[in-house]
Amino acid sequence: MQFLKTMGEIFINNHEAFLRGTLMTILISFVGTIVGLIIGMIIGIVRTTPPSKNKFLNLILKLVKALMNIYVQVLRGTPMIVQASLFFYGLQQYAQIDMSAMTSSFIVVSINTGAYMAEVVRGGINSIDKGQFEASQALGMNHVKTMAFVVLPQAFRNIVPSIGNEFIVNIKDTSVLNVITMSELFFVTKTIVAQNYKYFETYMITSLIYLALTLSIASLLHLLEKKLRGPENYALLDSSDIMKSGN
Repeated sequence: MQFLKTMGEIFINNHEAFLRGTLMTILISFVGTIVGLIIGMIIGIVRTTPPSKNKFLNLILKLVKALMNIYVQVLRGTPMIVQASLFFYGLQQYAQIDMSAMTSSFIVVSINTGAYMAEVVRGGINSIDKGQFEASQALGMNHVKTMAFVVLPQAFRNIVPSIGNEFIVNIKDTSVLNVITMSELFFVTKTIVAQNYKYFETYMITSLIYLALTLSIASLLHLLEKKLRGPENYALLDSSDIMKSGN
């Protein structure tokens, strides 16, 4: 009981700081996931672009694809905490760019998420039947129009679970941004602990907040997936129903 009482006192005394850190965590994660998804879709479209008949354009396309592949491999192969440190402190040291911690956080989370989303989008595009690509080409659509109006709408429905998982991962991974003094939830918790020295109780509150966030987002995404799937059972219509609907 004393443990719970101490937790309650810590939360009441610091509820504004916890709320501020939680909102910042949600904001960075949400923006980073959306921008990362856009980056992933752009990369997915380019990486699935068929070779051009023009040799020069084909060479440019191969170069762009190679650079995108390097981007994906490097960002997926290094921890976000290292990327944040290199970006934030590296720009200050070698380019004399004093970027704010918030701006740096948005950029780092977005480009990190973009690398993962690129593979997710690529998998979603590859899951679409090849016959739809051929049918689009037969209708005179180019690659961009085929992606925008035929492939991506279907691929998006398939990758919604992966997008949701990435959002949840970002909620937790934003904690590493404390290394660049970003005032997200974990950084706020460290500040509170430095004042009250009650490590276990304070971090337990933070753990419960993270858990509440991830469970809430998972539930909302489950509802979205269910909505996108449509009804599981379709009622059969007889001829009278069809006539009524026609009228």
